[in-house]
Amino acid sequence: MADNFSDDELLAFLDEQLPVQRASSLEVVLRDSSDMRQRLAALIRRRDQGGHTIGEIWRRNRLSCPTRTTLGSHLLGVLDDSLSGYVEFHLKTIGCRLCNAVVTELEESRQPGPTATDRRQRYFESSAGMLRRDE
Repeated sequence: MADNFSDDELLAFLDEQLPVQRASSLEVVLRDSSDMRQRLAALIRRRDQGGHTIGEIWRRNRLSCPTRTTLGSHLLGVLDDSLSGYVEFHLKTIGCRLCNAVVTELEESRQPGPTATDRRQRYFESSAGMLRRDE
């Protein structure tokens, strides 16, 4: 089962960029396999010794990730079809956890919040008992 994970997936796991289900599967394997733990330790040593590959640079700098603006435009449906298709691929197929977190945040920020009038009314209601009448 340890051979089911590539070195790239192990490095993505270390950078917390592996999709959640795949990361969970890897954690189970790591608990049960000393060979896999040794393999992961060797990758950590190689990476920490300054061995930079194009793949590592690409992953660390998130060169494949769309910008926050692009993700927001995707949510609004204003991107052209090819770019929108790439964003869908990146979010769904690749399962980029960081971009999915940004999308979740953007979706939550689109929810209507209290208006100024609502806030003013709540402040008034919470402080009404504090008002004194001059006698």
